[in-house]
Amino acid sequence: MKKSLLNIFRLGIKELRSLRSDPVLVFLIIYAFSWGIYEVATGVKFEVSYASVAVIDEDRSNLSREIAAAILPPYFKHAEAIGAAEAGRALEEGNYIFILDIPPHFERDLLSGHPPTLQLNIDATAMSMAGNGAAYIQTIVSQEVTRFLTSRGGAAPAEADANLVKRALFNPNLDSVPFTSVMEVINYITLLSVILAGAALIREREHGTLEHLLVMPVSALEIMSSKLWANGLVIVLAATLSLIITVGGILGVQTEGSLTLFIASALLYQFSVTALGILLATFTNSMAQYGLLAIPVLILMQLLSGSSTPLESMPVWLQNTMQISPSTHFVAVAQAILYRGAGLAVVWPGLAVLGLIGAGFFILALMRFRRAILKS
Repeated sequence: MKKSLLNIFRLGIKELRSLRSDPVLVFLIIYAFSWGIYEVATGVKFEVSYASVAVIDEDRSNLSREIAAAILPPYFKHAEAIGAAEAGRALEEGNYIFILDIPPHFERDLLSGHPPTLQLNIDATAMSMAGNGAAYIQTIVSQEVTRFLTSRGGAAPAEADANLVKRALFNPNLDSVPFTSVMEVINYITLLSVILAGAALIREREHGTLEHLLVMPVSALEIMSSKLWANGLVIVLAATLSLIITVGGILGVQTEGSLTLFIASALLYQFSVTALGILLATFTNSMAQYGLLAIPVLILMQLLSGSSTPLESMPVWLQNTMQISPSTHFVAVAQAILYRGAGLAVVWPGLAVLGLIGAGFFILALMRFRRAILKS
């Protein structure tokens, strides 16, 4: 047993040295967990931010001017005045996301008790911004109309019997940066774990060093285990530094839970995805083939794991199918730890399932790996 552990340790050191001598993979790891996360977190916005707005003011009244003046940064750019004839072309050319049309006699009809109708044209290409921005503009118009009527002694809207009060937990400002940055760390853990583990096996074949391993007094289990711990250690270390430096330091995102528990969960997740990477590599003979096989697997794991869209919004059959993916359970565990401050008592069922899935992938990968060695 002691000799076997020593072999695994020494073979793992060899893997680390091989990785160090591959500048492309080293650059990919550094880039992904630094600039790659920062660029996506600050560049991809789900909330409304400096959206372009135009106003067709056909009323030319004090109220219409006050409504246009109330559309302000940081949610919107300052509203620009355009004519009705320009609206169609402006939307087609993508000059504005929102065009608010205030009809003639808007203020007069409002004061006379005849509720007028405003038209809001929306470029819904960016669906999230279009939906949220329309709600914001509706709120702005309602507030300005209420203030205008109240200032002139008119009747303010009657108070409802019950008011709905919304409270946003874990992200009170509804900022996309905390969600996007942490989820990008998880996505890169998945992506690079599969790539590094598969590349480690393919590299042995392409460099002819697999034959050297076959004549050494080491077993397939020892060879595979060394690749798992070496590559997994690199990814977990890079992800931890990214959470501390890039996410916490540069982006200023405060995570709630235990970093130690997250690292332990990430190590367990590494056991699953690195085994999956080696399993995929046993079906290929070159990095080109491996890339073609790994890309669709990675796309499905990332897009359908809950890191991009909520798992609950997917069809039930798809939700059930994705339960066999380790990324689905790790995303749920990581979100519970880093967003909601959950402890081991809360996340242990997800970790248990993650361990079972990892054991299944490990056994399948080991069986395939032994066959690949025998064929060599």
